[in-house]
Formats: sequence, structure tokens, C-alpha cells
Amino acid sequence: MSSGMENRQMSQTKFPDVISDDLLGMSTGLMKRDPIVILRMDGEDLLEFINSARFEADMISIFSQLDMADGSILDHITKTLQQLTVDHGMPPLTDSWVVSNIVEPALQCVVKHDGEHPITQEMLLEQFKKVAERLAQLLNEQPVIVAHSELTFDGSGIRRLLSNSFEFNKILEGALRDLPKDQNGKVSKEYVSVALGSVGPSAGLPPFGVVDQLDNMVEEAIHMKIHEPGEGKMIEGDTLKKLVMEILESIMLQLEGNPISISSNSVVHEPLSSPSTSVASPTT
Repeated sequence: MSSGMENRQMSQTKFPDVISDDLLGMSTGLMKRDPIVILRMDGEDLLEFINSARFEADMISIFSQLDMADGSILDHITKTLQQLTVDHGMPPLTDSWVVSNIVEPALQCVVKHDGEHPITQEMLLEQFKKVAERLAQLLNEQPVIVAHSELTFDGSGIRRLLSNSFEFNKILEGALRDLPKDQNGKVSKEYVSVALGSVGPSAGLPPFGVVDQLDNMVEEAIHMKIHEPGEGKMIEGDTLKKLVMEILESIMLQLEGNPISISSNSVVHEPLSSPSTSVASPTT
């Protein structure tokens, strides 16, 4: 981020209102490790992007994904705007205030296509630059405050948990007590996912349904383990623990080789506390 984005401190009590929806289900431990940065978006970074050497190449890359025969120039520019992020100096378009007060007024400068000639990338580039410059002007007049957070899952949380056998066994013992068992005290393999979910927060993993890419990784690891030959559908508690450990190890190795990162951006409409250069995050 350039100097145009100022870090400001936000009081702890405002965090839930600002980011609870965007970071649905994220554990307290994850929030402590990944601070929230408050960004003041005043158009400076957007102008810097527009005037940069990468602007045209980035735009053409986005345009190439559009079907030029389907939709108007306005439709294409709107779709292109949705591809921009805070890294480009663009506040999130998921916020209705941003759309009504920044985006829609800027789109009014789009010249309607006569329909007689096909829409080209050159046309879009020219029109988009006008819109982006107008967006920067509007942001300068009405800066937008954005709470930005990034989370990276790199397997380190799993490694820490597995290195602490006492904590790992304690969590799984608690989970096993609540699982239904047959007359021999065995549990179904299908409950491996439940046991895995119980250790997830301590392993630095988000709840299921928060990160699609990670969900797919977990589901694949579970499927491979519970369908291995040699075991019946009902297993001993110690076998279930072993399966959970092996699944976690598999996920850990994949994340270490290919970490998964997600980001959250929420517009802050509440008044901020006094300016500060510090980066704020929840504390206990």
C-alpha cells in the first residue's frame, strides 16, 4: 500500500460489527495472529494504479475473460470493477454505500455504445480509464475507511498441535466421550469428521464452510482415510485418534507446500478513534 492508505487504530468493541460477517466462524486464535489493518482509501492508490506500467496489461487480462458479444460497455466495465481489490485502491463493491455514492456516479461518465460496431478491448480500456479516474476523484472527496484482514493457512498450527501430544489427546478424548458407540464401545468411521472438527480450532483451521479450497482439501483427506481397506465401519477409539492424526498430517504437508490465503474487506461506517500509526487487533 502507498502512503495514501493510512493505518488507524480502531477500538476493540467495534471489531465484531465490522468484520463478523466477513470472517464468519473464524476462531479467536486466528484473529489474534492476524491483525486487522484500517485503510483510508482516498483515491491516491487507485490513481497510482491507473498511471502505472501494469495498468494496461492488467486490464487487458481482465477484458480477455469477458464475452465481448454479450452485454454493453457499461456491463463490461461493471464486471471489470468487481475484479479490482484494495490492492488496486478500490474499496469493496459489496458495500451498498460505496456502490451508491462512489461507483454509480462514476459509471455515469460511460459513453453508450452505438451498437453498430463490435466492442473492442481498446474501447473498454479508454472508457474504463475514465471511470477509474472519476472513481479516484470521488474517493478523494469522500474517502472510504476499510477494515482489511488477511489469513494464511500454512500448516504451522497443525504442526504445533501434533507436537503437543497431551493437548491433542485431551481434545480427542473429550470428543470421543460425546460420540455414539455400539455395544462394544466402538464408533463409526463416519464420525472421523466430527472428531477432526473438534481439534480444528486448536490446529489453526477454520470451521467447515469458511474456506472452500481448504474444505476440499479436508474432505479429500478424510475420504482417503475412511475408505482405506482393512478396517470395518466400526472402529476403536484409539483407531479413530490415529485416523485423525494421519488426516491432520496429510493436510499439514499440503498446506506447507501450498499455503492458502484469504482476505476480508469491510467498509467501516462508524466513527474511528484518534489516528494512530499502529495496527490494531483484538486483545484479551
